[in-house]
Amino acid sequence: MANYKIVFTGPVGAGKTTAIESLSDIPLVKTDESASDMTQNRKSSTTVAMDYGLLNLSKTERVHLYGTPGQQRFDFMWEILSEGGLGLVLLIDNSRDNPFADLDFYLNAFREFIDKTGVVIGVTQMDRKATPTLGEYGTYLRERIGNYPVFEADARKQRDVSILVQALLYNLDPRVHANA
Repeated sequence: MANYKIVFTGPVGAGKTTAIESLSDIPLVKTDESASDMTQNRKSSTTVAMDYGLLNLSKTERVHLYGTPGQQRFDFMWEILSEGGLGLVLLIDNSRDNPFADLDFYLNAFREFIDKTGVVIGVTQMDRKATPTLGEYGTYLRERIGNYPVFEADARKQRDVSILVQALLYNLDPRVHANA
């Protein structure tokens, strides 16, 4: 059995738990607790250790899906969850005050992991706030950080999350034809 691991990260409320849930072939394992800090302004509960789901690609291949906590105070879990990972799906909530600052923060926080593997960026909540646009994300990334694939994504839609995973796999190896 071939096992792969993909890590989902991003700020609180970006859709990590929902994205994994939309892809997983098993019930999601969550470590949510009631929010007790500024997070409660965005949602009532938050991930404190990880989310876990499983995607069966075939009878002999499966992808383990791990979601990190979004809060920096749980950043010790980021390195633990990234260990052995194939790549990173970074979800950015476009409705937050400064999504570019979030983008910079998470790309820098996961820099070592990204340099060894790869990253794809999914911008969520574009239906709530249309700017910045995907084009502006692309320009921002190319001018400051690097050329990474960026997609609009609704974490509730399996197709959108599947496209992110496929893009990550293709970015890692252009010969890959993912069936995610």
